[in-house]
Amino acid sequence: SRGLFRQTPGVVFAWIDAEKAQFPISTLCQVLQVSPSGFYASRGRPESTHAQTDRRLRVLVRASFDESRQRYGSPRIHEDLIEQAVHVSRKRVVRVMQEEGLQARVRKRFKSTTMSDHDQPVAANLLDRRFEADGPNQRWVGDTTELVIGAASGSSSRPFWICSPGSSSAGPSAR
Repeated sequence: SRGLFRQTPGVVFAWIDAEKAQFPISTLCQVLQVSPSGFYASRGRPESTHAQTDRRLRVLVRASFDESRQRYGSPRIHEDLIEQAVHVSRKRVVRVMQEEGLQARVRKRFKSTTMSDHDQPVAANLLDRRFEADGPNQRWVGDTTELVIGAASGSSSRPFWICSPGSSSAGPSAR
């Protein structure tokens, strides 16, 4: 167990270094379940090669991500890095992207809802954009609405009649 924070020792040591003005180092180390000798040893230790490579990789990943207008995920960014002669595994690119909070925005696909290329007869336009009616029950129209909830979708349709502003009815539900 890594104690209270469940962070790597490097992160805990950095936090202790930031808070040492408020509390004694020995108390902080005891509470966070790290050794004081480990804290003091980490202060003089240079940054590891892996951490240095990660720091450079973060810059390259961010540049590739921004260049793609935030559309590329880890596979394409990995390909970009390989093309730039940066040899790194895709899992490492995934980890760096997660740590940086980079997530590709998926472009919304256009969904065609009308099948225009068919052999069926096309109904005549009887209304011909004349939207006035003298009274109820003279001109009927329909409305279809697609409902999308998560991955499921369905459609709802209902007929109603057109009435002019002076008419007394609003449709079949008014009866």
